[in-house]
Amino acid sequence: MLPWKHIARALSVLLLTAAATLAPTASAQAAAAPSSGWNDFSCKPSAAHPRPVVLVHGTFGNSVDNWLVLAPYLVHRGYCVFSLDYGQLPNVPFFHGLGPIADSAGQLDAYVDKVLAATGAPEADLVGHSQGGMMPRYYLKFLGGAKKVNTLVGIAPDNHGTTLLGLTALLPHFPGVEDLISANTPGLADQIAGSAFLTKLNEGGDTVPGVRYHVIATRYDQVVTPYRSQFLSGPNVTNVLIQDRCALDLAEHVAIGTVDRVTFHEVANALDPAHATPTTCLSAIG
Repeated sequence: MLPWKHIARALSVLLLTAAATLAPTASAQAAAAPSSGWNDFSCKPSAAHPRPVVLVHGTFGNSVDNWLVLAPYLVHRGYCVFSLDYGQLPNVPFFHGLGPIADSAGQLDAYVDKVLAATGAPEADLVGHSQGGMMPRYYLKFLGGAKKVNTLVGIAPDNHGTTLLGLTALLPHFPGVEDLISANTPGLADQIAGSAFLTKLNEGGDTVPGVRYHVIATRYDQVVTPYRSQFLSGPNVTNVLIQDRCALDLAEHVAIGTVDRVTFHEVANALDPAHATPTTCLSAIG
């Protein structure tokens, strides 16, 4: 008998992810207006924070809803902060990150160039959630991004794919379903552990020279499983399990990237390691 309870659980996780990260409203769109300091292309980086920060949303996400908490958090700390939409499919508004990931990396390439031209900075830092923490690695490795990026911070990134609690292992039992996923949502198919995209991405090592990598994971992740598959190997890599910073942090896949201030303190440390302060449970109120 097929484990239908596990299927239902995994599908509910996908619905939860979409619902929690995507509540597109006019007020949410207004939150990214230049008056907030977020996506303000007149912003010039300071001496204290000389690199602009580009936020890269996750699957089913968009440039606003994924960052309603983290973007103002970083702006308040003096950063020039920007966010992009990528991976759009025709006639699918708001729900992005579904197109071929290699194409999405090309969109990131163009957006980083736009940010660097506007700010005058020679390099940017990238902070991404879920697919947004993994996709930039393609940009760094194959599209020349390593020359333009100092640091990549991945929050719950699916660096080595996901089994979605074993759901993807069931695909061979349903002939045609995997082809349907690939044809209609290639960005999802690319994230399945063992996909051709991930095989190419991780061949020859997880990292490229000249870039610092900082991965933040949660043991309660129910989307990118197993959670330790998120971690990278190589020089200039810091892997952090957020429960090692705060054992009481119960953030799962959605919360760690959208509302968890303990994680956001760790992000700030990764962006400015010279002035890092300990990430603890008290960071939730800092």
